[in-house]
Amino acid sequence: MYICICHGVTDKKIAQTIDDGATSMRELSKELGVGTQCGKCTNCTKKILNEKLIEIVDVTDQVA
Repeated sequence: MYICICHGVTDKKIAQTIDDGATSMRELSKELGVGTQCGKCTNCTKKILNEKLIEIVDVTDQVA
């Protein structure tokens, strides 16, 4: 699903960028341009970021 219409960024692209190491909105904005134009995508992007970071922490805790 498209999250950022201004830059044509999908939820999958955001998730992939997080998997590749992005850990903040600033990094996602720099890498993908999300939240840099109209700003309507910011809330959805933050939700995806938070969910992915929780997944990463849960997986890390299970491995340790």
